[in-house]
Amino acid sequence: MAHSLGLSGSVILSDPNKLPDLFTYEMINHIEIGEFPDEAAFHQFLHLKRKENVTYGIHSPLLRNMSKYDLLEKVQFEPEEAWEQFESEVEAMARLGAAYILVHFPYFKEEKDTDTVDIIESGLKKFHQLQERYAIPIVCEPKLGHNRSPFGIQALDRFPLETWNKYGIKLCIDVGDYLLATDSDALNYVKKWRDHIKVVHLHHVEFHGEKYIWVPVHQSYEVIDSHFQIKGLIKQLAKSPDVFFIFEHTPHSKPTRAFVEEGIQWVKELINN
Repeated sequence: MAHSLGLSGSVILSDPNKLPDLFTYEMINHIEIGEFPDEAAFHQFLHLKRKENVTYGIHSPLLRNMSKYDLLEKVQFEPEEAWEQFESEVEAMARLGAAYILVHFPYFKEEKDTDTVDIIESGLKKFHQLQERYAIPIVCEPKLGHNRSPFGIQALDRFPLETWNKYGIKLCIDVGDYLLATDSDALNYVKKWRDHIKVVHLHHVEFHGEKYIWVPVHQSYEVIDSHFQIKGLIKQLAKSPDVFFIFEHTPHSKPTRAFVEEGIQWVKELINN
C-alpha cells in the first residue's frame, strides 16, 4: 500500500445534501468523515461510498452532539459514557468495513500539574483491547485544548516511545494544531513518531483577529508571511509508510474547486518525490 489522498467531511461540514461532492475529485481515493446529523445521513454516505472505488475512515464521534473530547476528563460527558460510546462506534465501524476509526486523544482542556504518562497509558491499554477485540485500527489525534492550550500535544511529546510501542496504536498529526502548538518546532515534534503516523490532517491556518479557520493547503501560501510554511512538514510526514493524507479545510473561506485541486496536486507531488 502506498500513501492515499483523502478528503474530510469537514469540507462540506458533513452536510447530507452535499455528500455527493466528496466523491467528485479525481485524485481522491479515501474519505474521512464523522459528526453526521443523524444515522440516516451516515447510511446515505455508505450508499454513495459503495458505488465508488474509495476507502473510508470514521472520525469519532459518528453523530453530531456526542462525546468528542471526554476520554480522559469530562468536557461535556463523563469519561465512562465517552468510552461506552467509542466502543459502540468501534464495533460498528469494524462490522461496516471502515479502514480505521480516529479519535481525539490525548486531549486535555488545559495544563495540569500532574504526571500525564500514566493517564495516557491507561487510555492506550483500553484502545489496545478494543483494537484486538474488533480488529480495526484505532488512530489517535492529539488536539489543542481550550484557548489553544498545547498541553495535550506536549504531553504526547513527553510520552516514552518504548511505552507507546507496546500497544500498536497509530497516530494522526493535525498539521494546523501542531503548528499552532509548536510553531517552528513542529518538525522536531513529529519526527519522534515517524513509525506510528497513519493519518495526516492537512490545512493552512488563516487568522481572523483572535479567531482562525482552516483553509486549503496550497503552494502559494509558502511565500506569504501571514501563513505557516508546511512544505517541509509534509515531506517529513511522507517518510512514514502508507499514510492517509486528508485534506481537512472547511468551506468558510469559499475556496474555488480549482484552488483546492491545485493544492491536492501539489501535495501529491510532494509525498511521491
